[in-house]
Amino acid sequence: MNILEKIIAQKQKEVAERQSLYPVKLLERSTFFESPTVSFKKYLLREDKVGIIAEFKRKSPSKGIINKYADVERTSIGYMQSGASALSVLTDNEFFGGKNEDLTIARKFNYCPILRKDFIIDEYQIVETKSIGADVVLLLANVLTASQIKQYAQFAKSLGLEVLLEIRDEEELKSVNQFVDVVGVNNRNLKDFTVNVSQSFKLSNLIPSDFIKISESGIDSANTIVELSDAGFKGFLMGESFMKNNRPERACANFIKEVNTLKNSLITV
Repeated sequence: MNILEKIIAQKQKEVAERQSLYPVKLLERSTFFESPTVSFKKYLLREDKVGIIAEFKRKSPSKGIINKYADVERTSIGYMQSGASALSVLTDNEFFGGKNEDLTIARKFNYCPILRKDFIIDEYQIVETKSIGADVVLLLANVLTASQIKQYAQFAKSLGLEVLLEIRDEEELKSVNQFVDVVGVNNRNLKDFTVNVSQSFKLSNLIPSDFIKISESGIDSANTIVELSDAGFKGFLMGESFMKNNRPERACANFIKEVNTLKNSLITV
């Protein structure tokens, strides 16, 4: 099996176990379940921000341990104080070292959009996403069928969540539907975890203008942010380039300053 297939096989076991331990009725009692969500779309369109979606990620299948000891509270608060547009929190434990509690802690200390980064294969996980305090659910076009994506997206919207659909190629773009809020191009191939930012540029003009588009993975320079912005992208998901530092929030702050400096210099030229 490739990496993605291993992740999905593990996720199927986890979901079955969690359903037996934490039934939907219990999840619906969460203090977050009736709370209004913060709009991911609105924050990505704010002119006072550059669109950075700062991710909290301890490890990955391709890199192994990235930052084992990072503190969720300090990092998430620091990300937002640095000027990030949103947070992304990995909740997969087996492959990424995350947990649902990481997102709940980030929610407790931040008023901003929070994306739950995980591998959704069942409607149960969408209820769970709402119950732990997330505002946005991630759906993967290379994991779900087009009909599942539509069903899950519609269900997520009924719970007040916004929907990020992640695609890799033109074929997966066909899965976009009216219940999707944001389309993300993943520059990382989830089957072998190779990265190529050119994937975003290839798909940029093919994504309907009705949808906000973001670029994910492999972004590590201010120049790339400016080029992607010029191509119509409003958000840029970055994790590893920040998390590999002892203080990820400082790396994020320095990067955003660099982007703003570059943008200002281009305006004055």
